[in-house]
Amino acid sequence: MLATTSTVLARRSFNNGRNIVASSRGLLSRRLSQNSGDSPRVVFSGIQPTGIPHLGNYLGALLNWVRLQQDAGPKDELIFSIVGWHALTLPQDPRELSRSRRDALAVLLSIGIDPKRSTLFHQDENPHHTELAWLFNCITPVGKLRRMTTWKSRLAVSRNANDESEVDESMLNAGLLTYPVLQAADILVYKATHVPVGEDQKQHLELARDIADTFNRTFKGKSRLFPLPEFVATPTRRVLSLKDPTSKMSKSAPDVQSRILLTDTAAQIKSKIRGAVTDSISGITYDPVSRPGAANLLTILAACTNEEPTEVAKRYANKGHGDLKADVVDAVENLLRKPRAEFERLRSEDAYLSEVAREGASKARARSEVTMQEIRKRVGLV
Repeated sequence: MLATTSTVLARRSFNNGRNIVASSRGLLSRRLSQNSGDSPRVVFSGIQPTGIPHLGNYLGALLNWVRLQQDAGPKDELIFSIVGWHALTLPQDPRELSRSRRDALAVLLSIGIDPKRSTLFHQDENPHHTELAWLFNCITPVGKLRRMTTWKSRLAVSRNANDESEVDESMLNAGLLTYPVLQAADILVYKATHVPVGEDQKQHLELARDIADTFNRTFKGKSRLFPLPEFVATPTRRVLSLKDPTSKMSKSAPDVQSRILLTDTAAQIKSKIRGAVTDSISGITYDPVSRPGAANLLTILAACTNEEPTEVAKRYANKGHGDLKADVVDAVENLLRKPRAEFERLRSEDAYLSEVAREGASKARARSEVTMQEIRKRVGLV
C-alpha cells in the first residue's frame, strides 16, 4: 500500500527536523576545521532579542547553531549570546525588550541549545563587551564604518522605506553606525576563531578581522593577542515573505500574514500558507525569477524535508497550488510542533530561565576577563 503524500512528508520531517540537522553535519565539520589545525576552536554567534523568531530564522541561523553544537569536538568552545545591546541601536519598547530577552533564551533552549555544552548568555550581562568595544572604537576609522552597508538597510526596514535611497545620515545614531565595532568586541573578547554568520554580516566579520589585526600590530606583545576569526558558511535556505516573495521573510514587515512564527498554532500556519501569494499558471515549477511565490513554497517544503526545491517540484508538475500548499502546511507543522511546545513550557519557567542566564553570564565573564586583563596591560590601563 502506497503512503499518502502527507504521510511521506510527515516521515521526512520527523522529530523536529533532526534529519535536517544530521544531513549537513559533515559539511559543517569540514568548514569548521578549515585553518584550525589541531587547535581547539572557539565558535561565537549572537542573535538579537527582537521578537519571536520566524521560519526563516529557524531554518537559517538557529538550526545551524544546533548543528554546530553537534559537530563540535570535545575541546571546542561554543558561545551563543542574546545581544541586547545591539537591539538598542533602533528604538525599543522597554517592556517588550525585557520580555523578548527572556523569550529569546527560551527559544534557544527549546530548539536544543544545551547550556551544559554551550555557553549561553545575555550579552548585556557581561560588561567586557562594551569595555572592549570602546577600546576598538578608538582604533577604528569612521570612514570604514561609513562604508558598512547594513546600517542603511536596517534604517530602511525600521522605517518601512521602499529602498535605502529613502534614508540618510540625519536618521543615523552613533550606536547604529558603530555597532559593527561592538560586534567585533563580541567576537574577539572570547578570542573566537570561527563565526557562523549570514552573507549580510560577512562585511562586519571582515571589519572584525581588520580590527584584530590593527590591535595586534599596534599593541604588540610576545605573541599576537587576537586570532583572525574565520567566516563559517553554513547551509541555509532563503525563506521569503508569504505576501511579497521578492523580499525576505521579516519580523518587522507590517503584514503579520507574511511570516510564520515559531509560536504560531497549526491553524495559524494553515491560514498563512493558504493565503500565500502564488500565480495563475497551471502546474508547479521551480522558477524563482518568474514564479517567486511557488518557488518560495517549494523552498520551504524542501527545507522541511531535507530535499532540493527542484526535486520537490517534480512531484507537483501535474498538481496545483492547493496541493502544494496543503503539503507545506503539514511539513511546517511537523517541523515546528515540538520546539513550539517546548518553548511554551519554558517561557513560564522564570526561575529556570534566570538560573540559565546567570550561570551563562558567569561563565562568559570568567572567560572574557582573562582576555581583558591582557588587553588592559597592553594598552596601559594597569
